[in-house]
Amino acid sequence: MESNMDMVNYGSHEIKITDRSVISLSGINKISSFDDQEFLMESNMGVILLKGEGLEIVKLDTHDGNVKIKGKLISLAYIENIKKNKEESLLSKLFK
Repeated sequence: MESNMDMVNYGSHEIKITDRSVISLSGINKISSFDDQEFLMESNMGVILLKGEGLEIVKLDTHDGNVKIKGKLISLAYIENIKKNKEESLLSKLFK
């Protein structure tokens, strides 16, 4: 029998990394902040923190939620349990 978590439909979400220098993401709802070293994005599956060097947006499709970023990828992580009242303090810690 399937668990309740398996039955929840979050929508389509995909990440494709090519040669550690081109990152294509789908299911992105919002880009909260970005610069040439970090992208903070909200996806269908949670908040994503992408870190790298020389990062820049190559393609942004807000209608379909597709983003393509180029630059050297260092890390990509999902951030769990961000609470609304603590979001600013967490974000300020991330960008120090």
